[in-house]
Amino acid sequence: MKVVAEPGQPQVVITRDFNAPRELLFRAYTEPELVKRWLGPAGLELVVNQLDPRHGGRWRWTHYDGDGKGYVFHGLYHGEPTPERIVQTYEFDQAPGTVYLNLITFDEADGVTTLTQNTVFFAVEDRDLYVAGGMERGIRASMQQLEDLVTELAEEAH
Repeated sequence: MKVVAEPGQPQVVITRDFNAPRELLFRAYTEPELVKRWLGPAGLELVVNQLDPRHGGRWRWTHYDGDGKGYVFHGLYHGEPTPERIVQTYEFDQAPGTVYLNLITFDEADGVTTLTQNTVFFAVEDRDLYVAGGMERGIRASMQQLEDLVTELAEEAH
């Protein structure tokens, strides 16, 4: 996995290859029962409160820590989500007004899908807070859990 956060640029670009067809990755991003199996750091329970993957549709989920404290994230979809790409806004309830845009693409070749997530912020300062808040650790954990999930789904399909 590659994580690029260029100094002075209001974006973070994450790239990772998966040995799975892009349709499985798309399902993992758009089906509530699958989302909760991979998204977020281990040790937190994820509850998918809302997931409506269509143009203008909203999504919302809550991560709960061991003490039952909830961390709510929400946003909406821009354009129709497809197995090629998803565009969505992202906001953390504890940082209201700090909205960022995720462009997630799934490029498949020879059974390998390259997932690229370009997260764009309004300001470099917002991006810097995102990075300083442990973003990379959480992303790496989620991407490994996503790898495990799509590997399992691919095996079930055979």
